Amino acid sequence: MAQGGRVVTHVVTGCAGFVGAALVRRLLADGSEVVGVDNLDDAYDVRMKEHRLEELLPLSPFCFVRENVCSPGLEEALRRAIGGGCVDTVFHLAARTGVRQSVEAPRSYVDSNVLGTLNVLEVCRRLGIERLVLASTSSVYGIPAKLPCSEEVDTSRPLSPYAASKIAAEALCHTYHYVHGLSIVVLRYFTVYGPAGRPDMSIFRWVRNILEGEPITVYGDGTQRRAFTFVQDVVEGTVAAGRLSGYHVLNLGGERSVELWDVVRTIEAATGCRALIRHGPAQPGEIPVTSADCRRARELLGWQPRVTLEDGLRATAAWYRENRHWAANIALGGS
Repeated sequence: MAQGGRVVTHVVTGCAGFVGAALVRRLLADGSEVVGVDNLDDAYDVRMKEHRLEELLPLSPFCFVRENVCSPGLEEALRRAIGGGCVDTVFHLAARTGVRQSVEAPRSYVDSNVLGTLNVLEVCRRLGIERLVLASTSSVYGIPAKLPCSEEVDTSRPLSPYAASKIAAEALCHTYHYVHGLSIVVLRYFTVYGPAGRPDMSIFRWVRNILEGEPITVYGDGTQRRAFTFVQDVVEGTVAAGRLSGYHVLNLGGERSVELWDVVRTIEAATGCRALIRHGPAQPGEIPVTSADCRRARELLGWQPRVTLEDGLRATAAWYRENRHWAANIALGGS
C-alpha cells in the first residue's frame, strides 16, 4: 500500500505457491509493489504452480524472479528487481512442505527450509531489509501436552523432518532478530485449504476424487482432528503481521478442530456427491490433533478466522468445477 505517497515494495518468496500467490494478489490490491520469487520446483505437480503464476504475471506492479531461495544468486537477482528502491517486508513463504514426503526425502527439507531461510535472512541483512515474516507450521507442536496449542508450547520434540526443519528456521529467525535487529514475525499456519490449493493435501484430493467418482483414502481411523484454515483468512493475518515490529510468534488457525470424517461429509454436501472411501494405515509423523489458540493474533493483529469450513469447501469445490478441464489431470502426489 502507499505510505505517505510512497509505493511500498514487498518481496514474497514462494510466490507461485498456494498461500504465496494469494498473498501477492492481496498485496497488489493494497497498492503495493511486489517482487515474487519462486523456482517452480516439482515438489508437487508444477502445472499447478504455473497456473497460479500465469494469473499473477499480467498484474501490476508485479515483478517475477525465477530463483531458488538457496541460491547464492538470490541477492543479486533481488538487487536487479528492486533497482534503486527499498523493500519494506520480505514475506518468506518458500519452503518444502508435507509431513509424509519429508519422512521419505528429509535432506531436501533441510536444504529448502533451513539453508533457504538462512540465505534469505542473510540477503535481508546485506540489503538492509529490516522486516521479515516467516511462514511456519502447526506441525512444530508435535503432540502437545495441552490443547489448544498456544505459542508457548514446547516445540523441542518434532515428529517429522518437516517439523524439525521449520523449528530450525524459526530458531534462525530469532537469532537474526537478536544479533542483527531484524523485526521478524513467525506465523504458524494450521492446515490451510481453499481454491487452487496444494494437490498433495487431502482437501484438494478429496474434492477432486469425490467429484470425479474416484475413491478417496482415509489414513488411520479417520478420527484425526485438524484446525482447518481458509486461505484468505491466512492471507489477511499474514498481511497484518507485516506491520509488526520486534519479534513475535503467532498462530493462525481455524477456531474449531474438525474430525476428518466430518470433513468428508462436508465435502459430500458441498459437491452433492457421495465419497467412495478406502482405508490406509496411519502415516509416520502424522499428528493426531491440531488445535489453535489464536488469542495472541487477535490481540496483536485484530485477526480472527471468518470463513467457515462449509463456505470454504463450497468455494474450493466451485473452483475445481470451473477449472476441471485441466485440474482433473493434475498429479495428486503425497498419497
